[in-house]
Amino acid sequence: MPIQISAVIITLNEERNIARCLESLWGIADEIIVVDSFSTDRTRSICEEYGARFFQRAFDGYSSQKNYGISQASYPYILSLDADEALTECLKKDLMRVKEQGTHDGYRMRRTANYCGTWIRHGGWYPDIKLRLFDRSKGTWSAHLVHEEVVMTEGSSIAMLKGNLLHYTYYSIHEHVLQSDRYSTLAAEELYRKGASQALPWMIVKPCTRFIRDYLFRLGFLDGFHGFIIARITAYAVMLKYAKLHALKKGTSPLTK
Repeated sequence: MPIQISAVIITLNEERNIARCLESLWGIADEIIVVDSFSTDRTRSICEEYGARFFQRAFDGYSSQKNYGISQASYPYILSLDADEALTECLKKDLMRVKEQGTHDGYRMRRTANYCGTWIRHGGWYPDIKLRLFDRSKGTWSAHLVHEEVVMTEGSSIAMLKGNLLHYTYYSIHEHVLQSDRYSTLAAEELYRKGASQALPWMIVKPCTRFIRDYLFRLGFLDGFHGFIIARITAYAVMLKYAKLHALKKGTSPLTK
Protein backbone atom coordinates (compact mmCIF):
# COMPACT_ATOMS: atom_id res chain seq x y z
CA MET A 1 0.00 0.00 0.00
CA PRO A 2 1.49 3.40 -0.96
CA ILE A 3 2.56 5.61 1.95
CA GLN A 4 2.91 9.38 2.23
CA ILE A 5 5.93 10.99 3.83
CA SER A 6 6.43 14.22 5.78
CA ALA A 7 10.07 15.31 5.90
CA VAL A 8 10.97 17.10 9.14
CA ILE A 9 14.09 19.27 9.45
CA ILE A 10 15.30 21.51 12.29
CA THR A 11 17.44 24.54 11.49
CA LEU A 12 19.46 27.43 12.86
CA ASN A 13 21.40 29.57 10.39
CA GLU A 14 21.75 26.81 7.79
CA GLU A 15 21.85 28.85 4.58
CA ARG A 16 24.95 27.05 3.31
CA ASN A 17 23.39 23.58 3.74
CA ILE A 18 19.63 23.71 3.56
CA ALA A 19 19.18 24.05 -0.22
CA ARG A 20 21.15 20.83 -0.82
CA CYS A 21 19.02 19.01 1.75
CA LEU A 22 15.73 20.27 0.32
CA GLU A 23 16.80 19.57 -3.26
CA SER A 24 17.48 15.93 -2.38
CA LEU A 25 13.93 15.53 -1.04
CA TRP A 26 12.37 16.37 -4.41
CA GLY A 27 9.99 13.55 -5.40
CA ILE A 28 10.34 11.80 -2.04
CA ALA A 29 8.63 14.04 0.52
CA ASP A 30 4.94 14.80 0.16
CA GLU A 31 5.52 17.81 2.39
CA ILE A 32 8.49 19.42 4.14
CA ILE A 33 8.29 20.74 7.69
CA VAL A 34 11.09 23.04 8.90
CA VAL A 35 11.33 23.95 12.59
CA ASP A 36 13.68 26.91 12.89
CA SER A 37 15.26 28.40 16.02
CA PHE A 38 15.02 32.02 14.77
CA SER A 39 17.76 32.02 12.14
CA THR A 40 19.29 35.38 11.24
CA ASP A 41 20.57 34.36 7.81
CA ARG A 42 18.74 33.34 4.60
CA THR A 43 17.49 30.00 5.96
CA ARG A 44 13.83 31.04 5.96
CA SER A 45 13.78 32.49 2.46
CA ILE A 46 15.52 29.42 1.02
CA CYS A 47 13.05 27.08 2.72
CA GLU A 48 10.11 29.07 1.42
CA GLU A 49 11.55 28.97 -2.11
CA TYR A 50 11.32 25.17 -1.90
CA GLY A 51 7.75 25.27 -0.61
CA ALA A 52 8.52 24.10 2.92
CA ARG A 53 6.11 24.76 5.77
CA PHE A 54 8.23 26.96 8.02
CA PHE A 55 7.78 27.20 11.80
CA GLN A 56 9.84 29.22 14.26
CA ARG A 57 10.25 28.00 17.81
CA ALA A 58 12.71 28.78 20.60
CA PHE A 59 15.23 25.95 20.87
CA ASP A 60 14.65 23.76 23.91
CA GLY A 61 16.52 20.63 22.89
CA TYR A 62 17.08 18.62 19.71
CA SER A 63 14.49 15.97 20.50
CA SER A 64 11.90 18.54 21.52
CA GLN A 65 12.34 20.48 18.29
CA LYS A 66 12.07 17.34 16.19
CA ASN A 67 9.03 16.03 18.05
CA TYR A 68 7.36 19.41 17.58
CA GLY A 69 7.99 19.10 13.84
CA ILE A 70 6.33 15.68 13.89
CA SER A 71 3.29 17.18 15.61
CA GLN A 72 2.90 19.60 12.69
CA ALA A 73 3.19 16.91 10.02
CA SER A 74 0.22 15.88 7.89
CA TYR A 75 1.27 12.38 6.85
CA PRO A 76 1.76 9.06 8.67
CA TYR A 77 5.44 8.48 7.90
CA ILE A 78 8.20 10.83 9.05
CA LEU A 79 11.53 11.24 7.26
CA SER A 80 13.75 13.10 9.70
CA LEU A 81 16.84 14.83 8.33
CA ASP A 82 19.30 17.39 9.62
CA ALA A 83 19.92 20.44 7.47
CA ASP A 84 23.48 19.29 6.74
CA GLU A 85 22.30 15.95 5.34
CA ALA A 86 21.15 14.90 1.86
CA LEU A 87 19.86 11.76 0.16
CA THR A 88 21.94 9.99 -2.48
CA GLU A 89 20.27 8.86 -5.70
CA CYS A 90 20.54 5.22 -4.60
CA LEU A 91 18.84 6.00 -1.31
CA LYS A 92 16.14 8.02 -3.08
CA LYS A 93 15.43 5.07 -5.37
CA ASP A 94 14.95 2.77 -2.40
CA LEU A 95 12.77 5.34 -0.64
CA MET A 96 10.56 5.45 -3.72
CA ARG A 97 10.20 1.69 -3.47
CA VAL A 98 9.14 2.09 0.16
CA LYS A 99 6.62 4.78 -0.79
CA GLU A 100 5.04 2.41 -3.28
CA GLN A 101 5.07 -0.78 -1.22
CA GLY A 102 6.31 -0.10 2.29
CA THR A 103 5.75 -2.98 4.70
CA HIS A 104 7.74 -1.96 7.80
CA ASP A 105 7.24 0.47 10.68
CA GLY A 106 10.73 1.97 10.51
CA TYR A 107 13.72 2.11 8.18
CA ARG A 108 17.40 2.53 8.93
CA MET A 109 19.98 3.99 6.57
CA ARG A 110 23.76 4.19 6.43
CA ARG A 111 25.20 7.68 6.89
CA THR A 112 28.56 8.71 5.46
CA ALA A 113 30.31 11.86 6.64
CA ASN A 114 32.13 14.57 4.72
CA TYR A 115 34.74 16.18 6.96
CA CYS A 116 36.53 19.29 5.69
CA GLY A 117 35.92 18.13 2.11
CA THR A 118 36.99 14.50 2.70
CA TRP A 119 34.68 11.47 2.91
CA ILE A 120 35.42 9.53 6.10
CA ARG A 121 35.12 5.74 5.96
CA HIS A 122 36.66 4.55 9.24
CA GLY A 123 37.14 5.45 12.89
CA GLY A 124 33.58 4.51 13.78
CA TRP A 125 32.15 7.17 11.45
CA TYR A 126 30.99 4.68 8.80
CA PRO A 127 28.61 3.02 8.54
CA ASP A 128 26.87 5.39 10.93
CA ILE A 129 23.49 3.65 10.89
CA LYS A 130 20.49 5.82 11.74
CA LEU A 131 16.76 5.15 11.91
CA ARG A 132 15.29 8.13 10.05
CA LEU A 133 12.06 6.96 8.37
CA PHE A 134 9.30 5.75 10.66
CA ASP A 135 5.60 5.47 11.30
CA ARG A 136 4.80 8.41 13.58
CA SER A 137 2.31 6.29 15.55
CA LYS A 138 5.10 3.91 16.55
CA GLY A 139 8.17 6.11 16.91
CA THR A 140 9.29 9.29 18.64
CA TRP A 141 12.54 11.08 19.40
CA SER A 142 14.14 10.26 22.77
CA ALA A 143 14.45 12.93 25.45
CA HIS A 144 18.27 12.88 25.48
CA LEU A 145 19.98 16.27 25.49
CA VAL A 146 22.55 15.08 22.95
CA HIS A 147 22.86 12.10 20.57
CA GLU A 148 19.10 11.79 20.44
CA GLU A 149 17.58 8.83 18.61
CA VAL A 150 14.24 7.54 17.40
CA VAL A 151 12.65 5.11 19.85
CA MET A 152 10.16 2.65 18.36
CA THR A 153 7.41 0.85 20.24
CA GLU A 154 8.06 -2.77 21.17
CA GLY A 155 7.41 -5.17 18.33
CA SER A 156 7.90 -2.64 15.54
CA SER A 157 9.32 -4.06 12.31
CA ILE A 158 12.46 -2.31 11.04
CA ALA A 159 14.33 -2.73 7.75
CA MET A 160 17.58 -1.39 6.26
CA LEU A 161 17.53 0.80 3.16
CA LYS A 162 20.01 0.72 0.30
CA GLY A 163 22.22 3.71 -0.39
CA ASN A 164 23.75 6.35 1.86
CA LEU A 165 22.64 9.45 3.68
CA LEU A 166 25.28 12.11 3.06
CA HIS A 167 26.31 14.10 6.13
CA TYR A 168 28.29 17.30 5.58
CA THR A 169 29.65 17.57 9.11
CA TYR A 170 32.30 20.28 9.45
CA TYR A 171 33.80 22.66 6.92
CA SER A 172 36.81 23.39 9.14
CA ILE A 173 38.64 21.94 12.14
CA HIS A 174 37.73 25.11 14.04
CA GLU A 175 34.02 24.31 13.60
CA HIS A 176 34.60 20.80 14.93
CA VAL A 177 36.32 22.12 18.06
CA LEU A 178 33.53 24.61 18.75
CA GLN A 179 30.81 22.00 18.30
CA SER A 180 32.67 19.54 20.52
CA ASP A 181 32.68 22.15 23.27
CA ARG A 182 28.92 22.59 22.94
CA TYR A 183 28.15 18.87 22.77
CA SER A 184 30.41 18.11 25.74
CA THR A 185 28.38 20.59 27.78
CA LEU A 186 25.12 18.87 26.87
CA ALA A 187 26.63 15.44 27.54
CA ALA A 188 27.89 16.56 30.97
CA GLU A 189 24.45 17.90 31.83
CA GLU A 190 22.92 14.59 30.72
CA LEU A 191 25.27 12.62 32.99
CA TYR A 192 24.65 15.00 35.88
CA ARG A 193 20.90 14.65 35.44
CA LYS A 194 21.26 10.87 35.58
CA GLY A 195 23.25 11.08 38.82
CA ALA A 196 26.66 9.99 37.49
CA SER A 197 28.99 9.56 40.47
CA GLN A 198 32.43 9.56 38.83
CA ALA A 199 34.11 12.37 36.94
CA LEU A 200 37.83 12.85 37.59
CA PRO A 201 38.97 9.22 37.05
CA TRP A 202 37.09 9.01 33.74
CA MET A 203 38.49 12.39 32.69
CA ILE A 204 41.90 10.70 32.55
CA VAL A 205 41.08 7.18 31.40
CA LYS A 206 38.28 7.54 28.87
CA PRO A 207 39.89 10.05 26.46
CA CYS A 208 42.85 7.68 26.06
CA THR A 209 40.71 4.61 25.49
CA ARG A 210 38.47 6.50 23.06
CA PHE A 211 41.45 7.62 20.95
CA ILE A 212 42.92 4.10 20.87
CA ARG A 213 39.56 2.59 19.95
CA ASP A 214 38.74 5.02 17.15
CA TYR A 215 42.19 5.58 15.68
CA LEU A 216 43.62 2.07 15.95
CA PHE A 217 40.91 -0.57 16.43
CA ARG A 218 38.35 1.21 14.24
CA LEU A 219 41.04 2.01 11.66
CA GLY A 220 40.78 5.80 11.83
CA PHE A 221 44.41 5.98 10.67
CA LEU A 222 43.26 4.82 7.23
CA ASP A 223 41.57 8.20 6.78
CA GLY A 224 44.97 9.89 6.98
CA PHE A 225 45.37 13.35 8.46
CA HIS A 226 41.66 13.89 8.95
CA GLY A 227 41.30 10.51 10.63
CA PHE A 228 43.89 11.55 13.21
CA ILE A 229 42.27 14.95 13.77
CA ILE A 230 38.83 13.40 14.26
CA ALA A 231 40.13 10.85 16.78
CA ARG A 232 42.08 13.55 18.62
CA ILE A 233 39.18 16.00 18.89
CA THR A 234 36.79 13.21 19.88
CA ALA A 235 39.10 12.23 22.73
CA TYR A 236 39.39 15.88 23.74
CA ALA A 237 35.58 16.17 23.83
CA VAL A 238 35.40 13.15 26.14
CA MET A 239 37.84 14.84 28.51
CA LEU A 240 35.77 18.04 28.42
CA LYS A 241 32.59 16.12 29.18
CA TYR A 242 33.96 14.70 32.43
CA ALA A 243 35.72 17.93 33.39
CA LYS A 244 32.40 19.74 33.04
CA LEU A 245 30.61 17.01 34.97
CA HIS A 246 33.12 17.49 37.79
CA ALA A 247 32.46 21.23 37.74
CA LEU A 248 28.71 20.64 37.89
CA LYS A 249 29.08 18.31 40.85
CA LYS A 250 31.18 20.90 42.66
CA GLY A 251 28.65 23.63 41.92
CA THR A 252 31.28 25.80 40.24
CA SER A 253 30.40 25.03 36.65
CA PRO A 254 32.02 27.25 33.98
CA LEU A 255 29.67 25.77 31.38
CA THR A 256 28.68 27.81 28.35
CA LYS A 257 26.35 26.99 25.50
